[in-house]
Amino acid sequence: MIADPPPSRTKNGRIRPLSAATYLVRNAGRTIPLTGVIMLAVVLIAGIVALMNSIPLSIRTTYSYSKYSLGMVPRGSGELSLNILAKLGHESPVPIERVVKCRASGCQVKSIVGKWPFIVLGMNRPDIEYFLKRLGARSLDGRLPTKGKPEAVVSEPVARNLGLKLGSTLLSPTDQDNYSPHTVKVVGIANTNEWVMLDDIEYQRENHFPPVDNLMIFAHDLQQQDVLDRWAVKTFKGDRTLVFAYFILEKETTENFQTLYAILDVVIGVLVLVITIMMGMLINIYQSQRLVEFGLLQAIGYTKRQLLQRVMRETMWVLVLGWCLGIVCSYVLLIAADKTLMHPHAYALQTLDPVALRYTIPVPLSILLVASLTVWLRFRKFDPVGVVERRLV
Repeated sequence: MIADPPPSRTKNGRIRPLSAATYLVRNAGRTIPLTGVIMLAVVLIAGIVALMNSIPLSIRTTYSYSKYSLGMVPRGSGELSLNILAKLGHESPVPIERVVKCRASGCQVKSIVGKWPFIVLGMNRPDIEYFLKRLGARSLDGRLPTKGKPEAVVSEPVARNLGLKLGSTLLSPTDQDNYSPHTVKVVGIANTNEWVMLDDIEYQRENHFPPVDNLMIFAHDLQQQDVLDRWAVKTFKGDRTLVFAYFILEKETTENFQTLYAILDVVIGVLVLVITIMMGMLINIYQSQRLVEFGLLQAIGYTKRQLLQRVMRETMWVLVLGWCLGIVCSYVLLIAADKTLMHPHAYALQTLDPVALRYTIPVPLSILLVASLTVWLRFRKFDPVGVVERRLV
C-alpha cells in the first residue's frame, strides 16, 4: 500500500521539497511566462468587453433623465393635449404628482462613437426648479434662465462633455448642430449626474418650432413612474401621440446591440481558442522537460494518480494566479482609461464590469481542460523504469 505524499509544509511552516508549490517557486523563469500569458489574455478580453459595453452604457446614461418622467408629444395639433390629460386623469394606474408643459429644440452631444442627438427642454421657472430637484441636483452654480431670454442651464456632465462653463455658448445661429435664432448662453450649471439642458419656455415658443407644447408627466416615485410609462405606451398605441419612456430606450438599446455582441462573442471565442491551443503546446513542452523528475518520483513511490494530481495542482496555481493578476491589471488599466479619456468628456465606463469578468472565465477553464487532457495522455503510457534507465529523455 503506497502512502499519500507528505503535506506541502512542515510544522514550522517551511515548504517541503516535494510539495506542488516547490517547482513553481524554484522555477519562476518557466512558470512566470505561463502566468503572464494568461494574465495578458484576461486583460485583453476584459478590456475589450468593458470598452464595448461602454457604448450602450453611455446611451442609457446620457438619456437616463427620461426615467424620471413620461414624455408625451401630440402629433400635429396642440389641442390633442387636452385629450391626453383627460385620459390620464381618468385612467392613470398611479397617482400623478405633476404635469409639466414644455417645448423642445434639438442639439447634439459628443460620444465615443461620434455625435448623438439631444434636446434642450424649455420650461417655466417653477418647473425647472421642480425638475432639477427631481433629478437630484445638489446645488446650482450660477442662476436659472430669465423669462424670454436666450439663457440656459446645463447639468455638470453636459458641461464636461461639451466643454461649457458659465457664459459659454450653448446654441447659436451659426451652429447647424446646435441651432437657435439667438445666441443662447449658459447661465447655470446644475450639480447632478443626469444629462439635461434647460431654457425658458417663452424663448422656445417665440423662436423654435413646431408650435406645440409637449407634456412631461411625473409619478410620485420611480417605481410608480415605470408602471405609468408601461401603461401609457400600451394605452396610447395607435393614437396621435408620441410617447417617450425609459424602458423603451433600454429595450431598443439591447436589441440594437445584439448583432454587435454576437460579433464580439465570435472574436472572444477565436481569441480563447488561439490562447488555449498555444497554452496547450507550452504545457506539453513544459511537462516533457520534466520526464526525469516524474520518473524518479514514481520510482520512489508516487502513483500515476498522485503525479497527475500534483501536476494539476501546479496548473491550478498558475491559472488562478494568472486570472487574478489579469483581473487586477485590467481594473487598473480601465481606471486609468476612465480618468484620462472617459471621465473628462463624461463618457460612461464601468471599470469593474461583471459582464467583462464573465467573458474572462472561459480562458482558465479551457486551458485547464486542455492541460488535463495533455497531462493525462502523457501519463497514460508513462514508463518510470525507462526514464530512470535513460531510455526516454
